[in-house]
Amino acid sequence: MDDLFPATSMPDRDWWAALWPRPTDVLEQLDIRPGMTVLDLCCGDGYFTAPLAKLVDGRIYALDLDSGMIEQAKVEVERLGGTVRQWINADAREIASLLDEPVDYVLIANTFHGVPDQPGLARAVWHVLRPGGKFSIVNWHPLPREQTVVLDKPRGPRTDMRMSYDAVRKVVEPAGFRTVRVEALPPYHYGIIFERVA
Repeated sequence: MDDLFPATSMPDRDWWAALWPRPTDVLEQLDIRPGMTVLDLCCGDGYFTAPLAKLVDGRIYALDLDSGMIEQAKVEVERLGGTVRQWINADAREIASLLDEPVDYVLIANTFHGVPDQPGLARAVWHVLRPGGKFSIVNWHPLPREQTVVLDKPRGPRTDMRMSYDAVRKVVEPAGFRTVRVEALPPYHYGIIFERVA
């Protein structure tokens, strides 16, 4: 898996909670609303999947390449009393052939920097979104890793892998998206929201 998505291993839950103690607030800040159908792309251990499943009342697909991460995410969703429409253990670049309906929203958090074919992934996301659907990417700011300290240790991807929101925009927009806005997600992240266009 490391050769497909380098440096995207799942961190300990304790420091995710230190960064974002209220993950539902982050999701709402990114314009995810009840009634939407959402794909949690590269869902990891379910830190966002579980509150997302509650927020959209089970209208969620969750995909990850690592079956072990999916099993952890299932436990977390069950712990919070949510449901997921479909769990998908596959490569994120294959999503266009894996969903049986278009979705309103695709979220990818803390993984895009490690995707080897970012333009290809953006095109795949375009194909699974409804016209006007949203695609949001949560990323670390391009700060030196030694400056992004959580629970007394530097955290996040290597400094050279971090992407500015302008760099992300230049990758995603040519796949058929327009940038809606960039949301600050303190202390070290931003969320860039795109809209699918024709």
